[in-house]
Amino acid sequence: MKNKLIIAALALSLSGCATISDWFADDDELEIRRLKPIEAQFQPTIKWDAQVGDGVYDYFSRLTPAVGYGKVFVASRDGDVVALDPETGKPVWEQDFANYDNYSLKKALLWYSNRAVSAKISGGLVVAYQSVYFGTEDGYVYSLDESTGEVNWKVGVQGEVIAAPAVDAGIVLVNTTSGHLIALDPKTGDEKWITETDVPPLSLRGVSAPAADSGGALIGTPAGKLQVSIIETGLVAWETQIASPSGATELERIVDIDVKPLVFAGNVYVISYNGALSAVELRTGQVVWTREYSSYRNVTLDGNRLFVVDKDSHVYAIDRRSGVELWANVALKSRNITAATPHGDYIVVGDEYGFVHWFSQDEGKLVARLEVGEDDEDEGIFTGPVSDDGVLYVQTRDGKIAAVTQP
Repeated sequence: MKNKLIIAALALSLSGCATISDWFADDDELEIRRLKPIEAQFQPTIKWDAQVGDGVYDYFSRLTPAVGYGKVFVASRDGDVVALDPETGKPVWEQDFANYDNYSLKKALLWYSNRAVSAKISGGLVVAYQSVYFGTEDGYVYSLDESTGEVNWKVGVQGEVIAAPAVDAGIVLVNTTSGHLIALDPKTGDEKWITETDVPPLSLRGVSAPAADSGGALIGTPAGKLQVSIIETGLVAWETQIASPSGATELERIVDIDVKPLVFAGNVYVISYNGALSAVELRTGQVVWTREYSSYRNVTLDGNRLFVVDKDSHVYAIDRRSGVELWANVALKSRNITAATPHGDYIVVGDEYGFVHWFSQDEGKLVARLEVGEDDEDEGIFTGPVSDDGVLYVQTRDGKIAAVTQP
Protein backbone atom coordinates (compact mmCIF):
# COMPACT_ATOMS: atom_id res chain seq x y z
CA MET A 1 0.00 0.00 0.00
CA LYS A 2 2.82 2.36 0.89
CA ASN A 3 4.50 1.76 -2.47
CA LYS A 4 1.24 2.47 -4.29
CA LEU A 5 0.92 5.82 -2.53
CA ILE A 6 4.49 6.73 -3.42
CA ILE A 7 3.89 5.82 -7.07
CA ALA A 8 0.68 7.91 -7.11
CA ALA A 9 2.50 10.88 -5.62
CA LEU A 10 5.29 10.60 -8.21
CA ALA A 11 2.78 10.39 -11.03
CA LEU A 12 1.08 13.55 -9.84
CA SER A 13 4.36 15.40 -9.37
CA LEU A 14 5.41 14.56 -12.92
CA SER A 15 2.12 15.64 -14.47
CA GLY A 16 3.23 19.27 -14.54
CA CYS A 17 0.28 21.03 -12.90
CA ALA A 18 -1.02 18.59 -10.32
CA THR A 19 -1.49 19.62 -6.69
CA ILE A 20 -2.45 17.89 -3.46
CA SER A 21 -6.04 19.02 -4.02
CA ASP A 22 -6.02 17.09 -7.31
CA TRP A 23 -5.99 13.88 -5.29
CA PHE A 24 -9.53 14.65 -4.10
CA ALA A 25 -10.91 15.99 -7.38
CA ASP A 26 -13.21 14.00 -9.63
CA ASP A 27 -12.58 13.56 -13.36
CA ASP A 28 -14.71 16.57 -14.37
CA GLU A 29 -12.91 18.90 -11.97
CA LEU A 30 -9.51 17.61 -13.07
CA GLU A 31 -10.44 18.36 -16.67
CA ILE A 32 -11.37 21.93 -15.69
CA ARG A 33 -8.14 22.37 -13.75
CA ARG A 34 -5.95 21.28 -16.68
CA LEU A 35 -4.98 24.31 -18.73
CA LYS A 36 -4.18 23.63 -22.36
CA PRO A 37 -0.86 25.05 -23.63
CA ILE A 38 -1.02 28.39 -25.44
CA GLU A 39 1.31 30.20 -27.82
CA ALA A 40 2.32 32.97 -25.43
CA GLN A 41 3.09 36.30 -27.06
CA PHE A 42 4.71 37.73 -23.93
CA GLN A 43 5.45 36.82 -20.33
CA PRO A 44 3.82 38.96 -17.61
CA THR A 45 5.69 39.37 -14.33
CA ILE A 46 4.81 40.24 -10.74
CA LYS A 47 6.40 43.59 -9.89
CA TRP A 48 5.58 43.21 -6.20
CA ASP A 49 3.08 41.50 -3.96
CA ALA A 50 1.81 42.12 -0.45
CA GLN A 51 -0.46 40.44 2.08
CA VAL A 52 -3.52 42.33 3.36
CA GLY A 53 -5.19 40.53 6.25
CA ASP A 54 -6.67 37.11 5.54
CA GLY A 55 -8.61 38.10 2.43
CA VAL A 56 -12.23 37.01 2.07
CA TYR A 57 -11.90 33.23 2.62
CA ASP A 58 -14.71 31.41 0.78
CA TYR A 59 -17.31 34.11 1.52
CA PHE A 60 -19.15 35.91 -1.26
CA SER A 61 -17.24 39.15 -1.67
CA ARG A 62 -16.54 41.64 -4.42
CA LEU A 63 -13.90 43.59 -2.55
CA THR A 64 -11.73 45.20 -5.21
CA PRO A 65 -8.56 47.31 -4.98
CA ALA A 66 -8.94 51.01 -5.78
CA VAL A 67 -6.26 53.29 -7.18
CA GLY A 68 -6.10 57.03 -6.58
CA TYR A 69 -4.18 59.89 -4.99
CA GLY A 70 -0.88 58.10 -5.68
CA LYS A 71 -1.86 55.00 -3.67
CA VAL A 72 -3.39 51.55 -4.05
CA PHE A 73 -6.13 50.89 -1.49
CA VAL A 74 -6.88 47.30 -0.47
CA ALA A 75 -9.12 45.72 2.20
CA SER A 76 -9.79 42.34 3.76
CA ARG A 77 -13.15 41.07 5.00
CA ASP A 78 -11.87 40.92 8.59
CA GLY A 79 -11.32 44.65 8.73
CA ASP A 80 -7.84 45.49 7.43
CA VAL A 81 -7.74 48.54 5.15
CA VAL A 82 -4.33 49.42 3.75
CA ALA A 83 -2.92 52.11 1.46
CA LEU A 84 0.08 50.84 -0.52
CA ASP A 85 2.78 52.61 -2.49
CA PRO A 86 2.16 51.65 -6.15
CA GLU A 87 5.89 51.49 -6.89
CA THR A 88 7.00 49.27 -4.02
CA GLY A 89 3.88 47.74 -2.47
CA LYS A 90 4.96 49.05 0.95
CA PRO A 91 2.21 50.30 3.31
CA VAL A 92 1.64 54.05 3.51
CA TRP A 93 -0.93 53.57 6.28
CA GLU A 94 -2.91 50.70 7.79
CA GLN A 95 -6.18 50.58 9.73
CA ASP A 96 -7.92 47.67 11.46
CA PHE A 97 -11.73 47.80 11.72
CA ALA A 98 -12.19 44.40 13.32
CA ASN A 99 -14.57 44.47 16.27
CA TYR A 100 -13.10 44.33 19.78
CA ASP A 101 -15.62 44.47 22.65
CA ASN A 102 -12.99 45.40 25.20
CA TYR A 103 -9.25 45.33 25.76
CA SER A 104 -9.28 41.97 27.57
CA LEU A 105 -11.22 40.33 24.74
CA LYS A 106 -8.82 41.84 22.24
CA LYS A 107 -5.84 40.33 24.05
CA ALA A 108 -7.55 36.94 24.32
CA LEU A 109 -8.50 36.84 20.68
CA LEU A 110 -5.06 37.88 19.52
CA TRP A 111 -3.50 35.20 21.69
CA TYR A 112 -5.93 32.51 20.54
CA SER A 113 -6.32 33.13 16.83
CA ASN A 114 -4.49 36.32 15.86
CA ARG A 115 -7.79 37.49 14.45
CA ALA A 116 -10.60 39.52 16.01
CA VAL A 117 -14.32 39.49 15.25
CA SER A 118 -14.67 40.25 11.53
CA ALA A 119 -15.79 43.70 10.41
CA LYS A 120 -17.34 41.95 7.35
CA ILE A 121 -16.11 44.52 4.85
CA SER A 122 -17.71 43.61 1.53
CA GLY A 123 -18.80 46.70 -0.40
CA GLY A 124 -15.94 48.68 -1.90
CA LEU A 125 -13.45 50.14 -2.26
CA VAL A 126 -14.17 53.53 -3.89
CA VAL A 127 -11.90 56.58 -3.87
CA ALA A 128 -13.25 60.12 -4.36
CA TYR A 129 -13.32 63.54 -2.66
CA GLN A 130 -10.01 62.79 -0.85
CA SER A 131 -11.76 59.87 0.83
CA VAL A 132 -12.03 56.08 0.71
CA TYR A 133 -15.58 54.67 0.91
CA PHE A 134 -16.72 51.13 1.71
CA GLY A 135 -19.58 49.23 3.34
CA THR A 136 -20.06 46.11 5.44
CA GLU A 137 -22.40 43.16 5.70
CA ASP A 138 -23.45 44.52 9.10
CA GLY A 139 -25.00 47.55 7.40
CA TYR A 140 -22.35 50.24 7.96
CA VAL A 141 -20.81 52.67 5.51
CA TYR A 142 -17.40 54.20 6.21
CA SER A 143 -15.53 57.21 4.90
CA LEU A 144 -11.76 57.39 5.56
CA ASP A 145 -9.27 60.16 4.90
CA GLU A 146 -7.27 58.95 1.90
CA SER A 147 -3.98 60.40 3.20
CA THR A 148 -4.08 59.02 6.76
CA GLY A 149 -6.78 56.34 6.97
CA GLU A 150 -8.50 58.17 9.80
CA VAL A 151 -12.29 57.75 9.95
CA ASN A 152 -14.22 60.74 8.62
CA TRP A 153 -17.58 59.16 9.48
CA LYS A 154 -19.39 55.85 9.96
CA VAL A 155 -23.14 55.48 9.50
CA GLY A 156 -25.63 52.62 9.68
CA VAL A 157 -27.96 51.88 6.75
CA GLN A 158 -30.86 49.52 6.08
CA GLY A 159 -29.49 46.22 4.78
CA GLU A 160 -26.15 44.66 3.96
CA VAL A 161 -23.72 46.65 1.83
CA ILE A 162 -22.08 44.06 -0.43
CA ALA A 163 -21.66 46.23 -3.54
CA ALA A 164 -19.30 49.14 -3.97
CA PRO A 165 -20.85 52.60 -3.48
CA ALA A 166 -20.87 55.18 -6.26
CA VAL A 167 -19.72 58.75 -5.64
CA ASP A 168 -20.73 61.64 -7.89
CA ALA A 169 -22.37 65.08 -7.85
CA GLY A 170 -21.96 65.47 -4.09
CA ILE A 171 -23.66 62.15 -3.35
CA VAL A 172 -22.53 58.73 -2.07
CA LEU A 173 -24.92 56.12 -3.45
CA VAL A 174 -25.32 52.84 -1.57
CA ASN A 175 -27.48 49.92 -2.78
CA THR A 176 -28.30 47.34 -0.10
CA THR A 177 -29.56 43.76 -0.13
CA SER A 178 -32.85 44.88 1.44
CA GLY A 179 -33.76 46.79 -1.72
CA HIS A 180 -32.87 50.26 -0.45
CA LEU A 181 -30.96 52.79 -2.54
CA ILE A 182 -29.56 55.39 -0.17
CA ALA A 183 -27.93 58.75 -0.87
CA LEU A 184 -25.45 60.02 1.72
CA ASP A 185 -23.57 63.29 2.07
CA PRO A 186 -19.91 62.51 1.22
CA LYS A 187 -18.58 64.90 3.89
CA THR A 188 -20.84 64.01 6.83
CA GLY A 189 -22.57 60.72 6.02
CA ASP A 190 -25.98 62.33 6.58
CA GLU A 191 -28.83 60.68 4.68
CA LYS A 192 -30.17 62.83 1.84
CA TRP A 193 -32.82 60.46 0.49
CA ILE A 194 -33.79 56.80 0.33
CA THR A 195 -35.84 54.73 -2.13
CA GLU A 196 -37.01 51.12 -1.97
CA THR A 197 -37.50 48.39 -4.58
CA ASP A 198 -39.13 44.97 -4.26
CA VAL A 199 -36.90 41.97 -3.57
CA PRO A 200 -38.21 38.58 -4.84
CA PRO A 201 -38.42 35.60 -2.44
CA LEU A 202 -35.38 34.06 -4.15
CA SER A 203 -32.50 36.04 -5.65
CA LEU A 204 -28.75 35.88 -6.09
CA ARG A 205 -26.46 36.68 -3.18
CA GLY A 206 -25.07 39.70 -5.00
CA VAL A 207 -26.63 43.09 -5.65
CA SER A 208 -26.15 45.68 -8.38
CA ALA A 209 -23.53 48.28 -7.61
CA PRO A 210 -25.04 51.71 -8.27
CA ALA A 211 -23.78 54.04 -11.00
CA ALA A 212 -24.11 57.81 -11.27
CA ASP A 213 -24.13 59.67 -14.58
CA SER A 214 -25.72 62.77 -16.14
CA GLY A 215 -27.71 63.58 -13.01
CA GLY A 216 -29.08 60.06 -12.67
CA ALA A 217 -28.62 57.31 -10.08
CA LEU A 218 -28.73 53.94 -11.85
CA ILE A 219 -29.22 50.44 -10.43
CA GLY A 220 -30.28 47.02 -11.62
CA THR A 221 -32.92 45.32 -9.50
CA PRO A 222 -33.48 41.70 -8.39
CA ALA A 223 -36.70 41.78 -10.41
CA GLY A 224 -34.79 42.25 -13.67
CA LYS A 225 -35.37 46.00 -14.08
CA LEU A 226 -33.03 48.87 -14.86
CA GLN A 227 -34.03 51.85 -12.72
CA VAL A 228 -32.91 55.46 -12.98
CA SER A 229 -33.61 58.02 -10.24
CA ILE A 230 -32.89 61.74 -10.14
CA ILE A 231 -29.68 61.95 -8.14
CA GLU A 232 -30.64 65.15 -6.30
CA THR A 233 -34.01 63.95 -5.00
CA GLY A 234 -34.22 60.17 -5.39
CA LEU A 235 -37.43 60.39 -7.44
CA VAL A 236 -37.64 57.60 -10.00
CA ALA A 237 -37.29 59.00 -13.53
CA TRP A 238 -37.97 55.69 -15.30
CA GLU A 239 -37.54 51.97 -15.05
CA THR A 240 -37.34 49.38 -17.82
CA GLN A 241 -37.84 45.63 -17.68
CA ILE A 242 -34.68 43.98 -19.03
CA ALA A 243 -35.54 40.36 -18.23
CA SER A 244 -38.85 38.81 -17.20
CA PRO A 245 -39.16 35.76 -14.93
CA SER A 246 -40.06 32.50 -16.67
CA GLY A 247 -39.95 28.84 -15.75
CA ALA A 248 -41.70 26.50 -13.33
CA THR A 249 -39.44 26.93 -10.30
CA GLU A 250 -38.24 29.94 -8.33
CA LEU A 251 -34.67 29.05 -9.32
CA GLU A 252 -35.54 29.18 -13.00
CA ARG A 253 -37.29 32.52 -12.47
CA ILE A 254 -34.23 34.34 -11.10
CA VAL A 255 -33.57 37.36 -13.34
CA ASP A 256 -31.42 39.55 -11.08
CA ILE A 257 -29.46 42.37 -12.62
CA ASP A 258 -26.48 41.86 -10.39
CA VAL A 259 -24.04 44.14 -12.21
CA LYS A 260 -23.12 47.80 -12.18
CA PRO A 261 -24.87 49.61 -15.07
CA LEU A 262 -22.34 50.72 -17.68
CA VAL A 263 -23.01 54.17 -19.15
CA PHE A 264 -21.41 55.31 -22.41
CA ALA A 265 -22.37 57.73 -25.18
CA GLY A 266 -25.95 58.17 -24.00
CA ASN A 267 -26.69 54.46 -23.57
CA VAL A 268 -26.76 52.15 -20.55
CA TYR A 269 -25.56 48.55 -20.88
CA VAL A 270 -26.74 45.90 -18.41
CA ILE A 271 -26.96 42.14 -18.28
CA SER A 272 -29.20 39.89 -16.19
CA TYR A 273 -28.98 36.38 -14.83
CA ASN A 274 -31.13 33.94 -16.83
CA GLY A 275 -32.01 36.87 -19.06
CA ALA A 276 -30.50 39.29 -21.50
CA LEU A 277 -27.82 41.81 -22.38
CA SER A 278 -29.44 45.11 -23.34
CA ALA A 279 -28.54 48.59 -24.52
CA VAL A 280 -30.97 51.22 -23.18
CA GLU A 281 -31.23 54.94 -23.91
CA LEU A 282 -30.23 56.83 -20.77
CA ARG A 283 -32.59 59.73 -21.44
CA THR A 284 -35.79 57.79 -22.16
CA GLY A 285 -35.35 54.23 -20.95
CA GLN A 286 -36.11 52.88 -24.42
CA VAL A 287 -34.41 49.58 -25.26
CA VAL A 288 -32.10 49.95 -28.28
CA TRP A 289 -31.25 46.25 -28.66
CA THR A 290 -31.33 43.03 -26.63
CA ARG A 291 -29.33 39.82 -26.96
CA GLU A 292 -29.55 36.54 -25.07
CA TYR A 293 -26.63 36.31 -22.65
CA SER A 294 -26.68 35.46 -18.95
CA SER A 295 -24.23 36.76 -16.37
CA TYR A 296 -23.65 38.18 -12.90
CA ARG A 297 -20.30 39.74 -13.89
CA ASN A 298 -19.93 43.40 -14.86
CA VAL A 299 -19.99 44.26 -18.56
CA THR A 300 -16.86 46.19 -19.61
CA LEU A 301 -16.09 48.39 -22.60
CA ASP A 302 -13.17 49.54 -24.73
CA GLY A 303 -13.88 51.58 -27.83
CA ASN A 304 -16.89 50.07 -29.54
CA ARG A 305 -16.47 46.62 -28.02
CA LEU A 306 -18.42 45.34 -25.04
CA PHE A 307 -16.88 42.42 -23.17
CA VAL A 308 -19.12 39.89 -21.45
CA VAL A 309 -18.21 36.90 -19.28
CA ASP A 310 -21.25 34.67 -18.96
CA LYS A 311 -22.20 32.33 -16.10
CA ASP A 312 -20.35 29.44 -17.81
CA SER A 313 -17.11 31.47 -18.07
CA HIS A 314 -17.41 31.97 -21.82
CA VAL A 315 -15.91 35.28 -22.99
CA TYR A 316 -17.57 37.40 -25.69
CA ALA A 317 -16.82 40.61 -27.55
CA ILE A 318 -19.96 42.42 -28.77
CA ASP A 319 -20.38 45.54 -30.90
CA ARG A 320 -21.92 48.08 -28.53
CA ARG A 321 -23.78 49.84 -31.37
CA SER A 322 -25.61 46.86 -32.81
CA GLY A 323 -25.27 44.01 -30.31
CA VAL A 324 -23.57 41.87 -32.97
CA GLU A 325 -21.22 39.24 -31.54
CA LEU A 326 -17.66 39.81 -32.77
CA TRP A 327 -15.99 36.76 -31.24
CA ALA A 328 -16.34 34.16 -28.49
CA ASN A 329 -13.79 32.14 -26.53
CA VAL A 330 -14.77 29.11 -24.41
CA ALA A 331 -11.25 27.96 -23.46
CA LEU A 332 -11.77 28.80 -19.77
CA LYS A 333 -15.19 27.17 -19.44
CA SER A 334 -16.22 26.44 -15.84
CA ARG A 335 -13.11 28.06 -14.30
CA ASN A 336 -15.36 30.71 -12.69
CA ILE A 337 -13.48 33.59 -14.27
CA THR A 338 -13.86 37.26 -13.36
CA ALA A 339 -15.25 40.11 -15.39
CA ALA A 340 -12.94 41.10 -18.25
CA THR A 341 -10.70 44.11 -17.59
CA PRO A 342 -9.58 46.10 -20.68
CA HIS A 343 -5.82 46.62 -20.50
CA GLY A 344 -4.08 48.09 -23.53
CA ASP A 345 -4.74 45.89 -26.55
CA TYR A 346 -5.98 43.06 -24.33
CA ILE A 347 -8.67 42.07 -21.91
CA VAL A 348 -7.62 40.30 -18.74
CA VAL A 349 -9.49 37.89 -16.44
CA GLY A 350 -8.63 35.97 -13.29
CA ASP A 351 -9.91 32.51 -12.37
CA GLU A 352 -10.77 30.59 -9.21
CA TYR A 353 -7.50 28.63 -9.37
CA GLY A 354 -5.30 31.73 -9.12
CA PHE A 355 -4.38 32.23 -12.79
CA VAL A 356 -4.59 35.46 -14.78
CA HIS A 357 -5.27 35.22 -18.54
CA TRP A 358 -4.78 37.73 -21.37
CA PHE A 359 -6.99 37.74 -24.52
CA SER A 360 -6.37 39.86 -27.59
CA GLN A 361 -9.20 42.36 -27.99
CA ASP A 362 -9.47 42.08 -31.76
CA GLU A 363 -9.58 38.26 -32.09
CA GLY A 364 -10.24 36.89 -28.61
CA LYS A 365 -7.11 34.74 -28.73
CA LEU A 366 -5.45 33.66 -25.48
CA VAL A 367 -2.00 35.24 -25.65
CA ALA A 368 -0.55 35.12 -22.12
CA ARG A 369 -1.01 33.54 -18.71
CA LEU A 370 0.39 34.09 -15.21
CA GLU A 371 -0.11 32.20 -11.95
CA VAL A 372 -0.70 34.64 -9.09
CA GLY A 373 -2.33 32.28 -6.58
CA GLU A 374 -1.39 28.69 -5.85
CA ASP A 375 -3.74 26.71 -8.14
CA ASP A 376 -6.25 26.40 -5.33
CA GLU A 377 -9.75 27.80 -4.80
CA ASP A 378 -8.69 29.35 -1.47
CA GLU A 379 -6.14 31.46 -3.35
CA GLY A 380 -8.31 32.02 -6.41
CA ILE A 381 -9.35 35.32 -7.95
CA PHE A 382 -13.00 36.37 -7.74
CA THR A 383 -12.98 40.07 -8.73
CA GLY A 384 -11.61 41.47 -11.97
CA PRO A 385 -8.08 42.89 -12.07
CA VAL A 386 -7.77 46.69 -11.81
CA SER A 387 -5.87 48.40 -14.63
CA ASP A 388 -4.04 51.65 -13.95
CA ASP A 389 -1.14 53.32 -15.75
CA GLY A 390 0.03 50.11 -17.43
CA VAL A 391 -0.12 48.01 -14.24
CA LEU A 392 -2.68 45.36 -13.26
CA TYR A 393 -3.58 44.98 -9.60
CA VAL A 394 -4.85 41.49 -8.79
CA GLN A 395 -6.32 40.44 -5.42
CA THR A 396 -6.76 36.80 -4.37
CA ARG A 397 -9.22 35.29 -1.93
CA ASP A 398 -6.53 34.75 0.70
CA GLY A 399 -5.56 38.45 0.80
CA LYS A 400 -2.63 38.58 -1.60
CA ILE A 401 -2.40 41.72 -3.73
CA ALA A 402 -0.04 41.61 -6.72
CA ALA A 403 1.08 44.36 -9.11
CA VAL A 404 1.50 42.73 -12.53
CA THR A 405 3.33 44.20 -15.50
CA GLN A 406 3.90 43.02 -19.06
CA PRO A 407 6.59 43.80 -21.66
